[in-house]
Amino acid sequence: MEKPTSRWRLLPRTRGRWAAVVAVLAVLAGAGTWTAVADDSVPSVHREDRMMRMNGVSVDTSYFTTGGSQRRPAVLIGHGFGGSKNDVRAQAEKLAADGYAVMTWSARGFGRTSGEITLNAPDGEVKDVSGLIDWLAGRPEVELDAKGDPRVGVTGASYGGAVSLLAAGYDKRVDAIAPMISYWNLADALFPDGVFKKLWAGIFVTTGGGCQKFEKQLCDMYERVAVSGTPDAAARELLTERSPVAVADRIDVPSLIVQGQSDSLFPLDQADAMAKAISENGAPVSVDWISGGHDGGDMEGDRVENRIGAWFDRYLKDDKGADTGPAFRVTRTGGIDSTDGAALKRGADGDTYPGLVGDGEQIALGERRTQTFRNPAGANPPSVSALPGIGGGLSQLSSLGVGLSLDFPGQYARFDSAPLDKSLRVTGSPTVRVNVKADRGDAVLFGKVYDVSPDGKQQVLPSQLVAPYRIAPDEQGKPVELTLPAIDHEVDSGHRLRLVLSATDLGYASPAEPATYTVSLDGPLTVPTAPAVSTAAATLPWWTWGLPAAAVVIAAVLLLTARRRTATPAPDPALEDVPLLITDLSKKYAKSSDRYAVRDLGFRVEKGQVLGLLGPNGAGKTTTLRMLMGLITPDAGEIRVFGHAIRPGAPVLSRVGSFVEGAGFLPHLSGRANLELYWQATGRPAEDSHIDDALEIAGLGDALARAVRTYSQGMRQRLAIAQAMLGMPDLLILDEPTNGLDPPQIREMRDVMIRYAAGGRTVIVSSHLLSEVEQSCTHLVVMDRGRLVQAGPVAEITGSGDMLLVTTADEVTEPLVDKVAALPGIGSAVRVEDGHGLLVRLDGATAAQLVADLVRLDVPVTGVGPHRRLEDAFLTLISGGSA
Repeated sequence: MEKPTSRWRLLPRTRGRWAAVVAVLAVLAGAGTWTAVADDSVPSVHREDRMMRMNGVSVDTSYFTTGGSQRRPAVLIGHGFGGSKNDVRAQAEKLAADGYAVMTWSARGFGRTSGEITLNAPDGEVKDVSGLIDWLAGRPEVELDAKGDPRVGVTGASYGGAVSLLAAGYDKRVDAIAPMISYWNLADALFPDGVFKKLWAGIFVTTGGGCQKFEKQLCDMYERVAVSGTPDAAARELLTERSPVAVADRIDVPSLIVQGQSDSLFPLDQADAMAKAISENGAPVSVDWISGGHDGGDMEGDRVENRIGAWFDRYLKDDKGADTGPAFRVTRTGGIDSTDGAALKRGADGDTYPGLVGDGEQIALGERRTQTFRNPAGANPPSVSALPGIGGGLSQLSSLGVGLSLDFPGQYARFDSAPLDKSLRVTGSPTVRVNVKADRGDAVLFGKVYDVSPDGKQQVLPSQLVAPYRIAPDEQGKPVELTLPAIDHEVDSGHRLRLVLSATDLGYASPAEPATYTVSLDGPLTVPTAPAVSTAAATLPWWTWGLPAAAVVIAAVLLLTARRRTATPAPDPALEDVPLLITDLSKKYAKSSDRYAVRDLGFRVEKGQVLGLLGPNGAGKTTTLRMLMGLITPDAGEIRVFGHAIRPGAPVLSRVGSFVEGAGFLPHLSGRANLELYWQATGRPAEDSHIDDALEIAGLGDALARAVRTYSQGMRQRLAIAQAMLGMPDLLILDEPTNGLDPPQIREMRDVMIRYAAGGRTVIVSSHLLSEVEQSCTHLVVMDRGRLVQAGPVAEITGSGDMLLVTTADEVTEPLVDKVAALPGIGSAVRVEDGHGLLVRLDGATAAQLVADLVRLDVPVTGVGPHRRLEDAFLTLISGGSA
């Protein structure tokens, strides 16, 4: 065992933005790491890092306590698949500050821990957890139930949640668990009803570092199933024996089960199976459906961690006054907060867990009771429903009437209900009985229920979920009951329910052979409603009581100071879809009455454009961008972004991301921590940050975990660009974004800007690399000495001049180049790089005359057009046409 290293950290008990502000001030004051707060009432947390040798592997661990000899319960926290112990450090520190001895570790094959990934095998990762419990039993500060038996709880998300369940089944010393967004049977999760969940399985293996990182029999199994597209009995057995279901009858400890609604990897039916099995063993169980999940969305981190803390207070500290919450809770989304545009969320709860399938409403479906459709050859193109890793944001939008799904004509059957005469809350899994026939082999179908608007123009797939079914020949031609995805979704009055059974789905493997399916209904759609689950009344926003009080204070200040203020112009509805309009903008140099940095500038930028802002040093580009960001105030003129006038702190600036003259980072923090802290300071929901997308663009790799003070200039530049892209703003402003980047990174940034704008967003980029601007920008604004010189599409600005590009079907020979150059009125002719064309400079001849001469010379011309490099155009424009 290595010698442990120790660190001390101070943690705030308060939560929320004020704590974050205090933390930042602490950093700036030199008080240490950003979580340090100088408060004598806050217990200090001590961390010891150890490499422990057990079961043939070296396990990287961290141990957190507040010091002292008083005995306390212990908590083990497992991390998600592909992560490490560092991912759960913040939660460990909070629990330690609340009076627990907390241990985190990196599972086999992750972080610094050695060994192959065995997917929580009993003699692998699960045995390692028992070794950690052995170690805790020897700690003098850990409370014991008996010799060698510490009072211990286990929690974790996903992979870490599964190991908490398995630990409770294999090690009777575990006293309470809180698994989050995890699985009960990995075989059912990856091979539901015998259908291979190919996209998630591939992501799973890739996240683990590739097949070679796994135990050989797991790698062989995955490759076998991935090639065949059909799970075999051996594959199911292998995954089942390493899943909590294998020890279902042994898990009998208090269990808080947290599962995600936005989760196509481990859907709600996995938590349902957990809850039923553990309840049957006589243990207390609570179920909590959060908004997010593996597909993204709001993970409700603070609320969930607080509930886990209360759960452990009750069952580890024996605090009978601890509020463990209801037996069942679900987060519901509906409506928009008018103050910040965020989706509103409320909790609904019940005294008992309702399960997924029960008594519900019977909804009759359609008149077309028998339908025939095809599985196309190669199962391509596939329908689109669940989108691994990105569905969370979509699922939250689905509750607001927005969705994304795609079914191809001729590849699905559709059954619609009549318009509902009242609103209907679906909580659980709808079911339907159908008859299915295939003209060959198994019928593989994918079922989903849409919420369809009254006019039929919009259909929403709740939580973007679909359920697969494999119907064998001996089941065909007779009624079978299909259980559809478990959801919590309200269908408004006047809307219809639409059952779709598709032959394909993007996330799953379908038979490659073409087949014809016939489907008929054998009864209505049964929709569970869970009437005993009630939604909490909306709490009054703070502003309903805070604003009147604030208004009194503000009014008094205004009366006392009598300061004159300029009213902000009202938004212009005609410009609400225009990203930027600058009109007669002027800004004088400081301490100057007649020298202008920007003078009478005006231009307009539309959605989807990548606009290059060009000009020599001193042209006023950066000053313009700073006024656009509200950092400085213009002396005259107006800037409107999406119709709103720009003032310092204007709310519309939340739709603008910027990188102007570098970004200020806290040198003691890692790159990731800097981005997370920046986003936290904006006060916007964490799921809106798109931080993983931004980090992928940054391309910093392992450096993200290092302190920024160790970064090179190029690395800082890339981190700043990632910060500008947080939140995926509608208008992105980049001032010299390629400074410090090497050529491959410059090319990547070019592609990023083009892709970013292709989604309907707008990019404004100021750069001195004219070749990059020419390749990446659609439009240009050229400035010189503070004034607009020219604005318009790149092709329009570079297309004027006397240089023509002639493209040819065949390669141009040198003798032919000489003949063209010798033609009357031709100044020069040069062969292009690939040989299939000429750059011809006209010297008196016209384009028409050139084409006639080329035809006479039997040149196989495929195109003729103006050609001028941006550099030529730029020099011509800023020199007044002399160049």
